[in-house]
Amino acid sequence: MSRSRLLPGLVTAAPALAVAFAVHALVPALPAMTVAVALGLLAANVPGTAVWIAGRARPGLDFAGKHFMRAGIVLLGLKVSIQDIVGLGWPAMLIIGGVVLLSFGGTYLLVRLFRLPQETALLVATGFSICGASAIGAMAAVRRIKHADTVLPVALVTLCGTLAIGLLPLLMQPLHLDPLTFGAWTGASVHDVGQVVATAQTAGTAALGLAVVVKLTRVLLLAPVVAVAGLHHRANSSGEKSMPPLVPLFVVGFVAMVALRSTGWLPEAWLDAGAGLQDILLGAALFGLGSAVRIRTLLHTGARALSAALAAWLLIALLGLAAALLMTA
Repeated sequence: MSRSRLLPGLVTAAPALAVAFAVHALVPALPAMTVAVALGLLAANVPGTAVWIAGRARPGLDFAGKHFMRAGIVLLGLKVSIQDIVGLGWPAMLIIGGVVLLSFGGTYLLVRLFRLPQETALLVATGFSICGASAIGAMAAVRRIKHADTVLPVALVTLCGTLAIGLLPLLMQPLHLDPLTFGAWTGASVHDVGQVVATAQTAGTAALGLAVVVKLTRVLLLAPVVAVAGLHHRANSSGEKSMPPLVPLFVVGFVAMVALRSTGWLPEAWLDAGAGLQDILLGAALFGLGSAVRIRTLLHTGARALSAALAAWLLIALLGLAAALLMTA
C-alpha cells in the first residue's frame, strides 16, 4: 500500500494519541490506551469526523490497527523478566497458569452460550484471560481471523478492563483484602497491563509491584497459547493450500524480547524508551481499532456481546480472587 494512502490515517492518529496521553497525565486512573479506544470510537461516530475516518483516513488507521499492534506486542516482551516471574515461586506460577486456563475455557463457553460466533468467542477468551487487545491481535493472526472481526472483542476487553479500574478498589475494604492480596487479585484478573497498573496503584506500591509481576506471568503465556491455537488450526485445516505460521513472527519477536530483558544487559534508559515506543504503537493501533466501531453495528449485537463479556468478567474476577487468596495465604 502506498504511503500517500496511509498518511492521512496515520496523521489523524497523532493528535488523538497526544490527547490520550494528556488525559492520562491529568487523570492517572484512566490508562492512555483506554482513552485512545474511546477517542477512536468517538471520531468514527461524530458527524463532523465520521466521513473522514471512514474515507481517506481508513487505510492508514487499518494499517495502524494491524501492524502497529504487532510491533507493540514485540516490545511488550521488554516488560517481562523471567527472574521476576520465577521469584513468585512455583506454587504461585502454577496457580496463575490455572487461572489463565480456567478463564480462557470459561470465557469461551460463556460467549458461545450467548450465541456469538466462534471467532468472537476465541478472541474474547484470549483477550480476557491473557493481556487484552495485544493477545487478541496475536490470536487473530495465527487463526487468520479478519482484522474487522477483532473490533468487537477489543471494544469489550477495553470496556470491562475500565470497569475493573473503577470497581475493584471499591471492593478492597468490604472484602477485607490487604494490599498484597489486592495486588495479586488485580494482576490475576484485570485484562490489560495499563489497566492493572491503574487499578493496583490505588492500594500502594507493594500492591502495584505484585500486581505487575502476576500480570506479566499471564502475559508470558501468550506465546504457548498462540502456539497451541496454531497447532489446532493446522490440524483442522488440512484442505487449505497455505497455512499460517505455527507462531507468528511478531510473537517470536515477543519471546526474543523477553529473553533479552531477562539477560539484564539492557540499560534502564533503553527499557524506558522501549516502553514509551510501545505505548505510542499500541495507542495508535487501538485508536485505529476504535475508529472502526460503528455504534449502529455495535448496538445490533451489543446486548448479547456485552452480557457475555460481563459474565466472563465476573468469572475471571472470582477466579482471580481465589488465586490471590491462595498465593498470599
